[in-house]
Amino acid sequence: MTEKTDRPLAAQTSSAVAPFPASAAQFRKKPRFALFVATAAGLGYLPKAPGTWGSLAAVGITYLSGKLWGLLWFRFFFPRLGGNANADEPWMFFGGFVLDSRVIPLAFLAIGIAVLGAWASRRASQFARNDDPQFVVIDEVSGQLLTYVVALAPANWKYLLLGFILFRVFDIWKPFPARQAESLPGGWGIMTDDWVAGIYAALGLWLARAAGL
Repeated sequence: MTEKTDRPLAAQTSSAVAPFPASAAQFRKKPRFALFVATAAGLGYLPKAPGTWGSLAAVGITYLSGKLWGLLWFRFFFPRLGGNANADEPWMFFGGFVLDSRVIPLAFLAIGIAVLGAWASRRASQFARNDDPQFVVIDEVSGQLLTYVVALAPANWKYLLLGFILFRVFDIWKPFPARQAESLPGGWGIMTDDWVAGIYAALGLWLARAAGL
C-alpha cells in the first residue's frame, strides 16, 4: 500500500482518522493496542514516507534478531552439536544444503507479525472507516520480513540492503497479483499485497545469490 502510505501525513483526510459513531458499541473505545501494532509503534504517524520507515524497521528487526540468535547459537546450540564455537557464521547443514540458522527465529517472528498484523490492520481500518489507512504500516514490516525469510539469504549488510531496495520497488510497482490482492476483505487486503511484494523481492535475492553476490 505504498502509494498511499508514503504520502505526507498532512495529505490524509479527516475521514482517515475519524472513529465509528458512538452507536457502534464495539468501536466506542479507541483500539489502542491494535493501532500501536498497525502503526508499527507509531512509525505510521511520521509525516514523510511512513511505509519506508516501516520497511526499515523490519530491516532492523532482522539484523537484531540475527545478532541475538548468533549469540545463542554459538553459546548454547552449536557446541552441543559438536560444532566449532569459533566459526564465523551460524550455519546449519542438511546434506548438501547450507542454511543460515538465523532464519529460524526470523521465520517464527514473521509468522507472528503477519497474523497479528492482519488482525490489527483490520481493527485500525474499522476504527478509521477507511479500507486502507495511510498510517497502517505493519504490512510493510510484515512484507519486508517475508522477503528475508523466503530468500533464506545470509543476514549480512549486502542482502539486507538489497532486500530492502527490492521490496520497496515491488511494493510500489505492485506486480500481479499484488494489486488484485488489495481487494481482499479486512486486514487481508491490507497485508497480502505486501506479502506478494515480499515474495517477488525474495526471488530477486535468490537470483542475486545465484549470480554470486
